[in-house]
Amino acid sequence: MKRKVSLAVFPVAGLGTRFLPATKASPKEMLPIVDKPLIQYAVEEAVAAGIDTMVFIIGRAKNAIADHFDKAYELEAELEARGKSDLLKTVRSITPDSVDCVYIRQPEALGLGHAVHCAKSVVGERPFAVVLADDLIDHPQGALSQMVEHFNKYQCSILGVERVPPSETYKYGIVSPLSFADRLSNLEAIVEKPRPEDAPSNLAVVGRYILTPRIFELLERVPRGSGNEIQLTDGIAALQQEEQVLCYEFEGKRYDCGSKIDYLVATVEYGLKHPELGEQFRIYLESLISDPARLSEVS
Repeated sequence: MKRKVSLAVFPVAGLGTRFLPATKASPKEMLPIVDKPLIQYAVEEAVAAGIDTMVFIIGRAKNAIADHFDKAYELEAELEARGKSDLLKTVRSITPDSVDCVYIRQPEALGLGHAVHCAKSVVGERPFAVVLADDLIDHPQGALSQMVEHFNKYQCSILGVERVPPSETYKYGIVSPLSFADRLSNLEAIVEKPRPEDAPSNLAVVGRYILTPRIFELLERVPRGSGNEIQLTDGIAALQQEEQVLCYEFEGKRYDCGSKIDYLVATVEYGLKHPELGEQFRIYLESLISDPARLSEVS
């Protein structure tokens, strides 16, 4: 019997130090791109891939994500009383009725591998996705939907990968691939943040994974790695020794919204595509660029 991916794990307990003070009391995943927080884009991508259970690994004293996906009775009543039906529909659509949200506290920040392992009691023996919301991927189908299609065919773990400049391999987990189909490779090895001269390729693992439940037992065994943390990369390297693991070079544009500059780029580009604001925003940007005096005033 073929297995289906019906759960997605969202590790959202990080401190988000690069965006302080904005992230002092709220997770970085709640930073908005125009009018939706990053975590909502990620959940919408998971829903589009047929996933109906969202497992959030949250940190201490940061309840904004749970509040965002919870029902807001007072707000809905106020919008209904004022006849703001469009806004009411928007608020109610944040969490579709078919979706269940589960929240698990990560007691210590011990790395991505530890955060994923926190979901073991909920995931059980089922395959599951891992989505890092600060990797915003723009594609009509969604990166996760593409990966689920391949999982349905091959029934094995899949890593979402992207080609990065060779000079930037030190920022990522880099795979050694054995290509066998369009955009698909078998994982031969994975190296965490290698120097450019040591990197086996320039294919970097970014924030989309589909994993089999075997990963949980392996994460319990791997020694702590960089930063004295449990690294998901190490668990995947161990998984590759036992099972087939694929690398999929997804279609779509990724914005690393853990980076301030990429966050700003994403905000501008999503703003230009916004159905209500896009044209007005475009006119503003064109007028700003065409007027050197105004541009110097804001720079």
